[in-house]
Amino acid sequence: MFAIESGVMRNIMIFAAIMIGLGTFMAQMADKMAPTPASATTSARLAVVPDTTGQAGARSLSIPRDGRGHFATEGRIDGQRIGFMVDTGASVIALNESSAARFGLRPSRNDYRAMVTTANGTVKAAPTRLAMVDIGGLIVRDVDAMVLPDEALSENLLGLSFLSKLKRFEYANGKMVLEQ
Repeated sequence: MFAIESGVMRNIMIFAAIMIGLGTFMAQMADKMAPTPASATTSARLAVVPDTTGQAGARSLSIPRDGRGHFATEGRIDGQRIGFMVDTGASVIALNESSAARFGLRPSRNDYRAMVTTANGTVKAAPTRLAMVDIGGLIVRDVDAMVLPDEALSENLLGLSFLSKLKRFEYANGKMVLEQ
């Protein structure tokens, strides 16, 4: 049974890695095709622009592309500030150990039981669940996450375990738009 589960997890992680690469490539191609003002490349790394929409209670964020071509933003987990890179190819929120420790998540070595494939290779990760994640006022509760060793994950990833609980998320006009 464990061999089947690890094989399935490996296949999921390989698929996620392929999707990350494809998503990055497509975003770069879209940027090359769309005219962008010169100021777009000078955006602050952790900029989040809250928008209001015509729908009662609807909230949205526009996250500009940073100088590296990524969508970086700040959020809060249990009230603690944390930086994220939006990653539509990541199945779950992925946190490095240093960031997780800031809000009390310190998995023991025995908790690292899931094998995940990252850009740095295959590593063990500790599955966890976050009570609340707040990204610019978009709040999602009970969110699956993984804690990875610092050397395996330089940036925290805001993955589909958060994004899929939103009303929508999309790439539009050089920005990542999240709506709840």
